[in-house]
Amino acid sequence: MAAFTSKDVARIAGVSQSTVSYVMTGKRPISEPTRRRVLDAMAQLTYEPHSGARALAGRRTQVVGLVVRFGVGGETFGLLPFIETIASSARAHDHDVLLVTADEGSAGLRRLAGRALCDAIIMMDIEEQDERVPVAAALSVPVVLIGVPADPAGLHCVDLDFEAAARMAVDELADTGHDEIVVVGYTAAAMERGLNFVVRVLRSVREHGQVRGLPLTVIEPVERGREAIAKVADQLLARRTGGRLGVVVPHSDTIVPLLNALRKRDVVPGRDISLIGLSTDREAEQSDPPYTNVSGEPRDVSRRAMETLFWLLDPTSGVERPAIDLVAPRLTRRTTVMPTPSN
Repeated sequence: MAAFTSKDVARIAGVSQSTVSYVMTGKRPISEPTRRRVLDAMAQLTYEPHSGARALAGRRTQVVGLVVRFGVGGETFGLLPFIETIASSARAHDHDVLLVTADEGSAGLRRLAGRALCDAIIMMDIEEQDERVPVAAALSVPVVLIGVPADPAGLHCVDLDFEAAARMAVDELADTGHDEIVVVGYTAAAMERGLNFVVRVLRSVREHGQVRGLPLTVIEPVERGREAIAKVADQLLARRTGGRLGVVVPHSDTIVPLLNALRKRDVVPGRDISLIGLSTDREAEQSDPPYTNVSGEPRDVSRRAMETLFWLLDPTSGVERPAIDLVAPRLTRRTTVMPTPSN
């Protein structure tokens, strides 16, 4: 009797040989119809996979790899809610988290997958042109991106809809009768790296400012520290020439220091100028004064990313996850936007 191979199974099932391998090892999710064709072809040929391959099918590390760069561009504090939620979700699915913090680039991804250290990988801190993405797409384990690069290479991406958030802020200021918008931008390090959310926010706010017919200026870069924020406050005051000035602050770490700097200059947001921040609702509510914000909830993004990751590990029949899944923002009005002028 001829000894059939996985190549023969692939020919009968009408799939690639790698697909046959994925069905046997469980390394990648395969649709139920394709899986059934492969199993039927194996039964037809009475094909018996190698015992090592059979063992691989049930092998799981029960570990999720989390790849994030700490200390690059000073964004560390903002990463913590993401990481906490990812760890909590992993525990709920009986998985641990292996945190890869070294700036290893593609080498770190290959190490995670090549040594079979994890079942799947979450990648954060995504750049618009990210050299790690094509490498991640070629790995044998599922990879989910928190962020949307210019070319996701077929990977699933989950993030806040930053484009919609930028449009909401511009619309709120346009609809309340403002004459000009100033956007307080990001740090030089964040801009030089081309972080995907930085590119998306600034591109969208500029485009939508043109759509609404409002003059729009971006102050960039904006570094952290009292002196840098004081300089921004002085620039804003210099632009107050009698019209209604609206300010959009897309980086949450800048909002409270800027409010403090304006207070020292006897400028009251909501009376003298308007300010909208992109931040969590909790940050906006606890600020003094509470500011109008477009919500950016990292925990919502992280939860949805983990739902996608575990779906890729164990696809549910008839349920699909979008390739690019954007969490919808919402605008909450508080005290820092001037009311629409009465006629």
